[in-house]
Amino acid sequence: MFNFSLDFHPDLPQDLNMFKVDQATGKGQQTRRAILDAALVLFRERGFDSTTMRDIAAAAGVALGAAYYYFPSKEALIQSYYDVVQREHEQRLDDALASGSLDLKQRLQFALQSKLDIVKDDRKLLGVVFRYAGEPDHPLSCLGSGTDDTRRRSLELLDRAIGGERMPADLRQLLTLSLWALQMGVLVLFLYDRSPNQQRTRKLVDNAMELTVRLLSLAKLSILKPVRGKVLDLLRDAGLLPGSTPATLEEQPS
Repeated sequence: MFNFSLDFHPDLPQDLNMFKVDQATGKGQQTRRAILDAALVLFRERGFDSTTMRDIAAAAGVALGAAYYYFPSKEALIQSYYDVVQREHEQRLDDALASGSLDLKQRLQFALQSKLDIVKDDRKLLGVVFRYAGEPDHPLSCLGSGTDDTRRRSLELLDRAIGGERMPADLRQLLTLSLWALQMGVLVLFLYDRSPNQQRTRKLVDNAMELTVRLLSLAKLSILKPVRGKVLDLLRDAGLLPGSTPATLEEQPS
């Protein structure tokens, strides 16, 4: 998800389980927040598939047309939820980085662990996005165009966690993308982890970050620059780098 400084919006809820309506906002914003609040409660209680937009409108105390005005679909509500999660994640990381006392391993561990902290009570909601991984045109596909902004912001956040660490630019790009891929894999594991507080997943994150930091000293070697460049070329050709698109068969050189 690479560009790396987004402002935190204080009018967004801090408690993801209690989307409180801020009376200082305009009526439209209050209505939008009330609808989102009602939807998340119902999604948690009944599940995404069993909840209808009519149910959400009734729970929010608004007309069905008003619910569709602010959120044209249930998928739009999930996208809004992920936006709230992302903003909370950004704020938590920025707060943690403010002291300047964390080393690289601690920063990376915090970046991944804090994401798990935020979504720990909403694993069913989190699973909705992975359901559509095989449908590129679906608005909630984790690699589709509908989630471009979320991916970009996630990459920006991870780049901020890397901070001012000295390393070649190509390695930094590879590290950021690798961290994002790891985070996605960790979230899938998190959905299935039945250990108390998902400790197996959390232990994996900490150990993976310790190993990552150790391997960086090797990856920085100039002798590996051609290898790093080749990996980036492969990712770029596959359309996996930000701003790149996969080449079609007609576009590929003979």
